Amino acid sequence: MGSFEGETGGMQDPVSFAADTPAPHKDKKEFRKRIINLSGPALVEMFLVSLVGMIDMIMVGRLGPASITAVGLTNQPIFFIVAVFQALNVGTTALVARFVGAKRNDRASDVARQSFVLTLLAGGILGAVGYVSSSWVIPAMGAEEEVIPLGVGYMRMISLGLIFNAVAMSLSSSLRGAGDTKTPMKANLIANIVNVVGNYILIYGNLGFPRLGVLGAALATNISRIVACVLVLHVFFSGRFVLRLSLKDSYRPDFELLGRVLRVGLPTAIEQFILRGGQLAYVRIVASFGTTVFAAHQIGMNILSLSFMPGQAFAIAATTLVGQELGAKRPDLAAASALETRRLGMLVSGIMALIFFFFGRWVAMLYTNDETVIGLTSMVLKVIGVVQPAQSTQFILAGGLRGAGDTKWPLYSTFMGIWGVRVLTGYFFAIVLHMGLLGAWLGMALDQCTRSIIIYTRFKRGAWKKVIV
Repeated sequence: MGSFEGETGGMQDPVSFAADTPAPHKDKKEFRKRIINLSGPALVEMFLVSLVGMIDMIMVGRLGPASITAVGLTNQPIFFIVAVFQALNVGTTALVARFVGAKRNDRASDVARQSFVLTLLAGGILGAVGYVSSSWVIPAMGAEEEVIPLGVGYMRMISLGLIFNAVAMSLSSSLRGAGDTKTPMKANLIANIVNVVGNYILIYGNLGFPRLGVLGAALATNISRIVACVLVLHVFFSGRFVLRLSLKDSYRPDFELLGRVLRVGLPTAIEQFILRGGQLAYVRIVASFGTTVFAAHQIGMNILSLSFMPGQAFAIAATTLVGQELGAKRPDLAAASALETRRLGMLVSGIMALIFFFFGRWVAMLYTNDETVIGLTSMVLKVIGVVQPAQSTQFILAGGLRGAGDTKWPLYSTFMGIWGVRVLTGYFFAIVLHMGLLGAWLGMALDQCTRSIIIYTRFKRGAWKKVIV
């Protein structure tokens, strides 16, 4: 699935490149400026998303370990559902970037519109599935009796807002493929402010509203997702940007374009299902240690998502730059852009590594007053700090591969890392060697290192330059 039918296959509007086209010289400062212009807004956006995720968990954490566990157990099956949309988004970003690089903005808009319609339908269906299945999913995740009603209520509420989240993600991925990372940043900034205010009002029952606890956190999240969806839709229908939607457009399925999006995105879908499936198995291992230990694990996972921030932001830049340079028939610049993006991303992740390793206890104290949970979380954060270089490498260079349409190797690396390393070694360390939570997190660290080695090796070999989408 890494090599797709192009002009020789009779497809209309092919987007391809000549692998032997010499790359023009570019001033290094200008080169870095492009990376920063793309990754800067994305980094701010990721930071805001992660920060609000932290604030959510901090506010919920004040309700007790059971509430933290309820949110943590619910997030795993929800992430599994969201994997479908992430696959569509990868295909959309790669194809939009190619068309924009080839100066075919009309076709880029067609891709955005087709992805929007498909996401709208899938969001409605999967949201309903999440709502209906919540009553048996949460107990199956290993939740204890006090956690089950909290988790079921939270999952049902989050499922109701899934369609708005999916549409906002889809349209934002189109914008990023076209090189606009500022609009998604602005939409998320406003939505995150709404989320924090909603948490304050609905979790604790302030300003005359009822105290809803965990359910209030879910409701605030849904309101913020509706706001983000409306804001991004407004940008597309305003007609002021390179990508446009109009009520006069045809929204009938274009199976040729959808096929191209899905062919790029399908390996990512499989990758995400493998990843989420492995994480479900991993969570079941940790859940067996009880609610208090799992609360520490969930705080660690929440902070781990913050550590993803630099990698994900610079991965967006790598995806867009590689896709656009290949669309403009400059494969050498595509490779150079991804490697330079990795260097800049490593600087940011290195700073975060030092904070997590040396100041982990103080970070943990933001979430809870429980000394046992604080101690366990501090231990976990040292592991997170150590794996930052490997984590950043695999995120950013995998983003470059996806921008080229080479989505098979991120899939292979995830399968080998999650199932071949994280689940197996996590179980061995945590259960067989009785290392508990530390053992489970050592499995996670080895997983990140394994994926980093695989992705780096694939990128350096350069076969991705020959992919046609």
